[in-house]
Amino acid sequence: MEKNLLNYETLLKITQRISMSREFDDIALLSVTGVRDALEAKGCALFLINPKTQELELASSTGLSHEYLHKGPVSALRSIADSLKEGPVAIYDVKDDPRIQYPAEAVKEGIASILAVPIMARGNPIGAIRIYTAEPWEFKIEDVSFVQAVAQIAGMAIEMSRLFKGLKSSIEILKAARDTREMGAKRWTPHEGVPVSAGKMRYSTESST
Repeated sequence: MEKNLLNYETLLKITQRISMSREFDDIALLSVTGVRDALEAKGCALFLINPKTQELELASSTGLSHEYLHKGPVSALRSIADSLKEGPVAIYDVKDDPRIQYPAEAVKEGIASILAVPIMARGNPIGAIRIYTAEPWEFKIEDVSFVQAVAQIAGMAIEMSRLFKGLKSSIEILKAARDTREMGAKRWTPHEGVPVSAGKMRYSTESST
């Protein structure tokens, strides 16, 4: 009961912090650090699917070495692929599970078990949160539910961040176009401070004399 209450409080803190941020990097970091600390795990990583390569690209991590994180491309079709199609997948022993893409590297890193949870947005998987433990761990339903809740919040926040950046970019493009039109309407002659209209007035005056 105490751990459930702790996870609930952690979930509230993560939700509050994420809701205050529009930056993707902050959202990803808050998600992985919150999950790792709540479950007291070895490490945690957040991946996003690259739709062109179908690879899981690292967005943020904590507790994992640079060497392990850059062990090679992580395929969304090979590396615990079921977690992106059917929901959370728990790997009890990384040494003896065909769903692990890099078992030797996981063992070298000191990883015993992995929990993979999909990140969804608009009903489609866009990435995954993965938790890594140093000791074999049979993840409880409470652990899985907690990570699923964080993944759902992260998914909505990431989608909102993308929409915000898209809207911001559109506004900046429209503003730049408007400024260009306004500058074009106020053309100046090479003589500093003399508008084009002044030349036209001078010509008209000379013609009338």
